[in-house]
Amino acid sequence: MIGRKKMSGFASLMEIDEAIKTVKRHIGFAPEVELVSLDEAVERFAARGIIAPYDVPSFDRSVVDGYAVKANETTSASPTNPLELEIIGLSKAGSVPGDTALTKTRGTVEIFTGAPLPRNADAVVMAEFCKRTDEKLNVNKPVAPWQNVSRKGEDFRTGEPIVRAGTKLRGWHIGALASANIIQIPVYSRLRVGILSTGTELKEPGEEIRPGEIINSSKPMLKSLVKEQGFTPIDLGCVPDEIGAIKAALTEGLALADLVITTGGTSLGGQDLVPDAVTELGEPGLVVHGLYMRPGKPTGVGIVQGKPVFMLSGFPVAALVAFEVLVEPVIEMILMIRKPPEAKIRGRLTRRVTTPIGVRSYVRVKVARDQAAACIIEPLRLTGSGILSSMTKANGILVVPEGTEGFDEGEQVEVTLIDAVENLT
Repeated sequence: MIGRKKMSGFASLMEIDEAIKTVKRHIGFAPEVELVSLDEAVERFAARGIIAPYDVPSFDRSVVDGYAVKANETTSASPTNPLELEIIGLSKAGSVPGDTALTKTRGTVEIFTGAPLPRNADAVVMAEFCKRTDEKLNVNKPVAPWQNVSRKGEDFRTGEPIVRAGTKLRGWHIGALASANIIQIPVYSRLRVGILSTGTELKEPGEEIRPGEIINSSKPMLKSLVKEQGFTPIDLGCVPDEIGAIKAALTEGLALADLVITTGGTSLGGQDLVPDAVTELGEPGLVVHGLYMRPGKPTGVGIVQGKPVFMLSGFPVAALVAFEVLVEPVIEMILMIRKPPEAKIRGRLTRRVTTPIGVRSYVRVKVARDQAAACIIEPLRLTGSGILSSMTKANGILVVPEGTEGFDEGEQVEVTLIDAVENLT
């Protein structure tokens, strides 16, 4: 458990990667698993790997309309020297594999797209390269073995993984599972994420505000971010800066949710009571408090009843950054999520970016292409973790590592895109 001394600065700070590992060591709950139908599985996370119960496709089949042949018989076929074959059968989509066969030399079977390849055939000539007269066929182009054929097991072999554990199921995953006739999908139950705001000065959107009061923008933002991830937000309301009220709200949240996120009251001021409340609720209490991160230095994490309580800044930009770099990675570890790669782009800085040494900084930037199609990157704001306009105007995030003091004007840097690149006129 971490000790705290108010109004004196953080005794020590923790690197983000170390904080994630620390939280993981203390988490004491496992996510629930449920079976859902194929139609309900999209955007859910696969709780375990799903393997093919049989070969997909389960037989060799044609991918074109044409004529099934033995490839080695077509070697010399050309428009000036067509190969004459005898049509001896027909294979249609839905026919039983093996019911038709190529039983004679220089024979062929007419075949439709999706139909089983006849026995003894190993290729299909497209209809447009043939000329038919009654039961005779002139082939004007050679084919290679297995050309225009979808082989048995080409998509998936029996026992081959179709979806790996932790995959967020998208439309193409659903199609692949359907092709293997898998209709019940094991997924993680939607994580329930409690969100609690603290601050006597806060009012909910739509309420009338008086001088000194502000609208709570962090909670609606975080609820939306939770929904975007496919989880269920639980609104725990807003409580004043009173430790009894904070403890009561946290107790309720821990009973309802798998994890809790708080905003506000997490620094070292006289009214920053959330860390104290978490510590008093149970062991091990506060395990992370203060990060080498900008914005979001006062971010903390406590563990109560095996569940994490993420204590984020009351400033919305700092809360957003902490959610993305701390909350999301911890959830990804809990669910063993296979995170898709982020979209990144390189470009030239329009002005110098200066950040404190030893602190990982997240700088909001605007990425655009100039008239020469060169990528330019404009830093929007280096301070002001309560300024949400810096996020709505930004389409990229520049991460400045702990070991550097920033980047020079004109330097080439890599940016993570969060929106489309603009074109300058």
